[in-house]
Amino acid sequence: MPPKAWKTLSSRPVYQNPWTSVREDLAEMPNGKTTVYGVVECKDCVGVLPFLDDKNVVMVRQYRYVFGENQRWEMPTGGVKPGERLLDAARRELREEVGFDAAELEPISTYYTSKSIMHEIAHLYIGQGLTQVQARPDETEFLEIEVFPFETVLKMVLESEVRDSMTILAVLIAARRSR
Repeated sequence: MPPKAWKTLSSRPVYQNPWTSVREDLAEMPNGKTTVYGVVECKDCVGVLPFLDDKNVVMVRQYRYVFGENQRWEMPTGGVKPGERLLDAARRELREEVGFDAAELEPISTYYTSKSIMHEIAHLYIGQGLTQVQARPDETEFLEIEVFPFETVLKMVLESEVRDSMTILAVLIAARRSR
């Protein structure tokens, strides 16, 4: 039998910007006791693992402020804009970040990026049939683009050189499918 649902007794906004909001809830647990629960909310996000051909993928590297790093490679990812369809968001991110369009975007996974305090849903795709277009990064994106053999990217994932969950999951699914 599934666990009983918690009941939200009250909710108050704590912080908000165009990408993220934080709220604090007072929740009643199944045993009748209450607890304070902080929730971080983000818009849905998309990621595309773009295959240039059967053996090579296009990756991007940028400075990641939260972790103070600039050396890790990842696939193109980004947030879904209000009213934007998921496939349209995936195409936009692919064009913006690496300068490619995909003839085919195959959905491979939808998952929660964090299961406890963050409400964010990621939608992953494999992109194939790429054609080059003009890259137009957002004003906050300063990107390096590189083509890697897929086997190299898989090794980077398995050795924890890639730490972005969207990229890790997409690469592992793609590796599993190629068996």
